[in-house]
Amino acid sequence: MSETTTTGPWSTLSHLECPRCGDHLDASVHQGLCPRDGSPLLARYDLGAVTVTPDDVARRAPDLWRYHELLPVQGPEGVVTLGEGMTPLLPMPRLAADLGLGRLLVKDEGLLPTGSFKARGAAMGVSRAKELGVRGLAMPTNGNAGAAWAAYAARAGLPLLVAMPVGAPAITRAEVVAAGGQLHLVNGLISDAGRLVAAAVADDPDRWTDVATLKEPYRIEGKKTMGFEIAEQLGWRMPDVVVYPTGGGVGLIGIWKALQELLELGWVTGPLPRLVAVQATGCAPIVRAFEEGAEVSEPWADASTVAFGITVPKALGDFLVLRAVRETGGTAVAVDDDELLAELQHVGSLEGLVLCPEGAATVSAVRRLRASGWIGADDEVVCLNTGAGIIYPEALPVAVGDGEGEVPVVAKEGPLTVR
Repeated sequence: MSETTTTGPWSTLSHLECPRCGDHLDASVHQGLCPRDGSPLLARYDLGAVTVTPDDVARRAPDLWRYHELLPVQGPEGVVTLGEGMTPLLPMPRLAADLGLGRLLVKDEGLLPTGSFKARGAAMGVSRAKELGVRGLAMPTNGNAGAAWAAYAARAGLPLLVAMPVGAPAITRAEVVAAGGQLHLVNGLISDAGRLVAAAVADDPDRWTDVATLKEPYRIEGKKTMGFEIAEQLGWRMPDVVVYPTGGGVGLIGIWKALQELLELGWVTGPLPRLVAVQATGCAPIVRAFEEGAEVSEPWADASTVAFGITVPKALGDFLVLRAVRETGGTAVAVDDDELLAELQHVGSLEGLVLCPEGAATVSAVRRLRASGWIGADDEVVCLNTGAGIIYPEALPVAVGDGEGEVPVVAKEGPLTVR
């Protein structure tokens, strides 16, 4: 965990703000949604009280807590950690050349504890929940978030109830159980899991607190550290384009929020990167709303995609995703499952990085946007790979046998003949 290098405050958290009505709420007690309009709440900071510099931050441990002045946890004693943060920002020169780009980088979140970017939100959300005296956590998940929150809840000594679609990756189910979470499988989508969690919380509100996506204000604060890290890893500057796989959209909102905070601090300059929200054609409510000029999305019927993490028929923070995309001059793109699965294998063969399906979708989007000219040859582009490809073995099945398209079985003895 990072150590303070100045005499300034550990956290400069000031209050919570509703991005719809503008109301300010007390950050010293547990808050859910805005009581006036049901909107997610955003943490706000007294940036004038931040006394550290980028050079100070550089001398701290390479974890997400190095930015603690801009995070909500009030002191080091409140930190619940498994060593999360500072994932590599990898140049992809062969892939860039294949796409007709001068510079393409992938932020590889698959190296985080529990195997996905969800560890960032879980570290922050669980730390703050424990600090505020929350007794138990409950959440719906498409898999990775449940796995992450189960690990961090166990680390904090808090019980966790998880509702997950039965179609979620089996590995994430195992992670929840291994960490002691109370797992309930739902024959449906994450929206159906959400209804189960809401009923459990209503039945026993003293025991369970709903920490579903954006129903508490601190998951986004963990996710925003992706934005801090991208800027720092680029030498405290911003790329031209950031491409993000979007389900609930917390990471995209968080990156947008982080870079705005860095601009206000003067740690970066210039226009924000154009943000691209990527969805699958089988579940693309944000893309449809963007194309129609709508401020919010409508629920997507019969949602289905192999990129299970972005199978969100209706995001609570959809209006914030759309606002982030539009205010940065970005766009929203939907790609086909066949397209992203082909990209997954193509990227692996070019660069040796096995993306998750959601990460592969971002590369498919870049290919399409480069072909249309929306992304220029000289643009510096950052794609987010939000999880380890090994979590999704079903995305690249390998058949064994002697049939066409299968991997042949060779004899136990004798030389291997290569044709």
